[in-house]
Amino acid sequence: MSDVPTELTAKIDALTAQVAYLSEQARQAERQRQERAELVRDVTPIANQAFRLAIEQLEEVQEYVDLADLLRLVKRLLRNTQNLDRMLDQLEAVSELADTLGPLGNQAFEKAVHTLSDLERKGYFTAAREGARIADTLVTTFDEHDIRRLGDNIVLIANTVKDMTQPEILTFVRSTLLLAEKELEQPLDISTLGLLRQMGDPRVRRGLALTLRVLRAVGSQAEPTVA
Repeated sequence: MSDVPTELTAKIDALTAQVAYLSEQARQAERQRQERAELVRDVTPIANQAFRLAIEQLEEVQEYVDLADLLRLVKRLLRNTQNLDRMLDQLEAVSELADTLGPLGNQAFEKAVHTLSDLERKGYFTAAREGARIADTLVTTFDEHDIRRLGDNIVLIANTVKDMTQPEILTFVRSTLLLAEKELEQPLDISTLGLLRQMGDPRVRRGLALTLRVLRAVGSQAEPTVA
C-alpha cells in the first residue's frame, strides 16, 4: 500500500513534464507562425513592387523576347553551371592578379612619366620635332631624282662628315677662326710696301705656301680628263 502513492506521484510528475514540453512546443510553433506572418507581411509589398517592375520591363521587351527562347536560355545556363563556376573562378584569379600587379603597374607608370619628363627637359622631343621639320623640308624641296642621288652618295657624305669631325681638324679650324677673328680687328695695310713687309714674315710665307699647296690639290682634282 505504501508504494501506490509513490508510483502515482511519479506518473503525475511525468505527465506534468510532458504537458510542460507540449506547452513549450506549442509556444515555439506559435512564435514561428507569428514570425512567418510578419515576414510575409513585410515581403509582400516588396514582392508586389518587384512583380510590377518585372511586368513593366517584360512589356518593353516582349517584342524581342520569346518565352520559349527565355526558357531555352535558362536551361542552357543550368546545363553550363560548372562552366560558369570555372569562369567565375578565373575572373577571381584575374582580379587577384590585377590587385597584385597594380602597385607594379603604378611604379612602371611613374617611371615612364619620369623618363619622358627627363627626355623633354633634355630636349629630345624638341630635337625630334625639328628633325621631322627638316625631313619635311627635304621631302618638299627635293624631287625623286635628288633623293635617289642622296641615297646613292650617303656613304660618301657620311665619310666626309666623319673626316671633318676629326679632333685635329676641328681643333685646327677653331684655332684658325679665333686667330682670324682677332686679326680682323686689327687695321689692314694693303699698300705694296705693306704687303712686301708682310711677305718678310715667315708665318705669312708658310701660310701662302700651304694655301698654294691646297689650291694645287684642288686644281688637280678639277683637271679635265684627257680623251
